[in-house]
Amino acid sequence: QVQLVESGGGLVQPGGSLRLSCVVSDSMFSIYVMVWYRQAPGKQRELVADITSRGITNYIDSVKGRFTISRDNAKHLVYLQMNSLKPEDTAVYYCNRRPLFGHWGQGTQVTVSS
Repeated sequence: QVQLVESGGGLVQPGGSLRLSCVVSDSMFSIYVMVWYRQAPGKQRELVADITSRGITNYIDSVKGRFTISRDNAKHLVYLQMNSLKPEDTAVYYCNRRPLFGHWGQGTQVTVSS
């Protein structure tokens, strides 16, 4: 089974920054569209950003201009740089591919609070 291991979350004040990382144990990583999702307490998991194998990116409106998704195909890593964080960004963040693997990693908790 492919492993998805997210890291980089933490507690940050509003306006702060975090960089999330996700390593994927799959030799086919470089051809996947990779995605970041998040799930806030009491809410459904939502897609935040995606990146194609060639590096074309898409974002939901609420994070445009603040978040940047990137990838390192050689290291099987996908990143999410998050700047100007807001309390509403508080959630557990997960990486996956499109189409989704049949499972999720443990996620990484991001808490934005003063």
